Amino acid sequence: MKAKDFKPSSHLRFIIPSLIGIFLFMFPISGDDGAVTIPIAVLAGEVEERLAGSLSLIMTIIITITALATVTAKLLRSDGSKSPFFHSLFNVPAVWVVTRVLGMIFAIMVYFQIGPEAVISENTGGLLLDSLLHVLFAVFLFAGLFLPLLLNYGLLELFGVILTKIMRPLFKLPGRSSIDSLASWLGDGTIGVLLTSKQYEEGYYTKREAAVIGTTFSIVSITFSLVVIQEVGLGHMFVPFYLTVALAGFVAALIMPRIPPLSRKPDTYVTDEAGEQNEDIPEGHNVFTYGYVKAVERGSKSIGPGAFMKQGAQNILDMWMGVAPIVMALGTIALIIAEFTSFFTWIGMPFIPLLELMQVPYAAEASETILVGFADMFLPAIIGASIESEMTRFIIAALSVTQLIYMSEVGGLLLGSKVPVNLKDLFIIFLERTIITLPVITLMAHLLF
Repeated sequence: MKAKDFKPSSHLRFIIPSLIGIFLFMFPISGDDGAVTIPIAVLAGEVEERLAGSLSLIMTIIITITALATVTAKLLRSDGSKSPFFHSLFNVPAVWVVTRVLGMIFAIMVYFQIGPEAVISENTGGLLLDSLLHVLFAVFLFAGLFLPLLLNYGLLELFGVILTKIMRPLFKLPGRSSIDSLASWLGDGTIGVLLTSKQYEEGYYTKREAAVIGTTFSIVSITFSLVVIQEVGLGHMFVPFYLTVALAGFVAALIMPRIPPLSRKPDTYVTDEAGEQNEDIPEGHNVFTYGYVKAVERGSKSIGPGAFMKQGAQNILDMWMGVAPIVMALGTIALIIAEFTSFFTWIGMPFIPLLELMQVPYAAEASETILVGFADMFLPAIIGASIESEMTRFIIAALSVTQLIYMSEVGGLLLGSKVPVNLKDLFIIFLERTIITLPVITLMAHLLF
C-alpha cells in the first residue's frame, strides 16, 4: 500500500495530532522570563502558580485516596474484570502497598504538622509536599493528558521505520526496538519495559536483546526530565539539559551492549521459534515513504475525542497515584537519612576525587547524590537542590536521568517482568551508566556554564 491509497482524512489524522504533540512536548519557546522552555512547561507553571495555596492539600488527598484504595483492593481481591485500569492501578505488590501507606502517613503528618520534626521539617517531608509534589501535579496534569498525541497517532511508527537501519549496526538490536525506546522517551520508561517484556515473551527478542533494551532504551521520559530540572531550579535550561541527557544516553547506549553483564546474556529466545522479524522495506518504498505509510495506517485507526480524553485522564491518574506516594515515602526517608545521618556522605566518598578531577564545584556535596538515585530518580535532585553552584545542580540532574535504573519504578518493573535481569545485574548496570555518562555530562556542563 502507498500513501496515495489512503483517504485525505487518514493523512490528517496522523499529521495534525502528531504536529500538536511535537509542538507541546518538543518545540522550544520563550517563557515569561525570556528563557527557552517548552509549551507543556509553560502550562504547568501557570497551573502551579494559580493553585499554589491548595496544592499541598490536593496532593495529600490524592496520596491518601491512593493508599486507601490500594489497601481496599488487596483486601477485596477483585479479579479486575469490571475495571481493568483501576485494578492494575491499585492491585500492586505488597512492597508498594506498604510504600503507599507510608506515603499517606508522611503526607498527613506534614500537612497537619504533627509528629517528629525529622518527618515534618521543611528540609524533609515539607520540602516534598510543599515543593516537588506541586511540580509533579502540574506537569503530570498536562503531560498525561496530551501524551496520546505522541503515542497513538502514528509518530512512533514513522520513527520506528526510519530508525530501523540504525539500531542493528550501532546498538546490536533489531529495528523494532526503536519503537520501545521512542515510547519510553515520549511516554514513560515503564511503557518501554512493558513493550520489551511482551515482545520478548512472544519471541521477537533474544535474552540479550531484551536485557539491553529494557536497561538501556527504556529511557526517562521528557515529562520526568522536566520535573527533575525544575526541581534543581534550572527549568530555564531545559533544552540544553535535555540535549545533554540525550548525548550522554547515546554514548551509554553505544557502550553498554558491548560490556558485561549485558554482553554475556545469551542470544537465545524464550520460545522455541522466533517471532516474525522482517525488517526489509517493501519494494517501491524507501525508508521515509514506508514509515509514512505505517504512520498514516496507524493514524487512520486512531481513537476519537472521547477515547482520547479517557486515555489522557487515565494517564494523569496513573502518574499522580503511581508516582506521588512513592516519592513522598522514599523521598522523606532519604531526606531524613541525608539530613540527620552521614550515610550518603560515606557512600559518596569514592566519587569525590573523580568529581574534583573533573573540576566539579562542591564535589563533596555532589558526591552524596550519586548513588542515592538507585532508589529513586528524584532523590538526587531533591538532595542536591540546595547546592549553590548551578553547574553542579545541572550535573546532578542530568546524571540522575541518565543513570536510568531506579528501583521505585523502572528497576522494580524490570525485576517483576520476564526480562532476564536480576538485582545484581541492575546495580552493576547502574554503576556502569554512572561512570560512562558522568564525564560526558560534566564536559557539557563546562561548555554551558
